[in-house]
Amino acid sequence: MREFDYARADSPRQAVSTHGESEQAAYLAGGTTLLDLVKIDIMRPDQVVDINRLDLNEIETLDDGRTRIGALVTNTALARHDRIKNEYAVLSEALLSGATTQLRNKATTAGNVMQRVRCPYFRDGVSSCNKREPGSGCAAIEGHNRSVHAVLGTSEHCIATHPSDMCVAMAAIGATVAVEGPDGQREIDFLDFHLLPGDAPEREHALKPGELITHVTLDAPLENSRSRYLKLRDRASYQFALASSAVIVTLDGDTITEARVALGGVGTKPWRAHEAEAALKGQKATEATFQKAAEIAMQGATPYAHNAFKIPLGQQAIVRNLTTLTAQEDRRTS
Repeated sequence: MREFDYARADSPRQAVSTHGESEQAAYLAGGTTLLDLVKIDIMRPDQVVDINRLDLNEIETLDDGRTRIGALVTNTALARHDRIKNEYAVLSEALLSGATTQLRNKATTAGNVMQRVRCPYFRDGVSSCNKREPGSGCAAIEGHNRSVHAVLGTSEHCIATHPSDMCVAMAAIGATVAVEGPDGQREIDFLDFHLLPGDAPEREHALKPGELITHVTLDAPLENSRSRYLKLRDRASYQFALASSAVIVTLDGDTITEARVALGGVGTKPWRAHEAEAALKGQKATEATFQKAAEIAMQGATPYAHNAFKIPLGQQAIVRNLTTLTAQEDRRTS
C-alpha cells in the first residue's frame, strides 16, 4: 500500500495552496479517473486535495449569453439542465452517451475535461508507454491498436485517443477553461487546453503545476442553430467511441450558413475540423456537400495496423450526423 497525505479544501485558494506545485499531488472531485488509476498503480499521488466542499456546483447564464459551468457540476446535472438540453443539445447528448448512470452521477465537469486515455498499454503498468514513462516507447504503434487509438494528431511517441464525449461537444460549441493557480487566475481557450502528444505525450493539457479548474464557460449558442452528437461504437451503450461527431449548423432554407464540426474517437485530442466547417458554409445541404466536408475533415489521417477503418468511419460519423440534423425541423435553437 502506498501512503499519501489527504486534505479537504474550503476554497479554491486553499486548495491551490495545499496542492502546491508538486507533480505528485492531485485534486479529488468525483474520483472516477483518479481513484481508478490509483487502484491500478498508474497514478501515485503523495498529496490528495479533496475539493468537494468548494462552491463550484452552479450552472449560470451570463449577461453576454454564455453559460458558465462550475467545475463540480456532475455530468448528470449538466446533461439534464434545461438550458443545456434546449440550447446546447449536442452537449447533453454527448454526456448521456458516455459511461453509466452511476458514473455520470459522480463524474464532474472538470474531471471529464481532465479524463485520461484508455489505452491498455498505458494502463497495464508494464508495457512501453511514453505517457506513463517518458522515453520508454509506445507499444501501441506496433501492438494492437484498433479501438482506442487515433488516426489524427498522432506522433511516433503516442497514438492514444482522447476518450471524452463531453469534450468533443465542447470543442464544437467553443469554450474557455477558467483556472486558479499559484500565480493567480487565468483563462485557457478550450481548443488549446488539450495538447497533441508530439514528442512529450506525458503533457496532456495546458495547466501549469498546481492549477485548478474552477469553471468551463461555453460560448453563446448560435441563433437558430441545430446541434447533434453521433457516437459510433462496438456496442450500443457503455462503450468508448470508435468515431463520433459533434455538429452544429444554421440554415437559410437548404443552404448552410454556419457550421461547427468536432470529432471524437479518431484524434489524440478533441478534434475541431475547421477546414471541414469552411467547406460546408455557403453550400447546399446535400449528401455531396457532406461527403466532401467529411473527406476534408479526415485529411492527414495516419492509419495503423488495426484502425485504418476509422478513416471512413469518421467520415460516416460526419455525413450521417449532418444528414439527420439538416432534415429535422424540430432541432432549431432560438
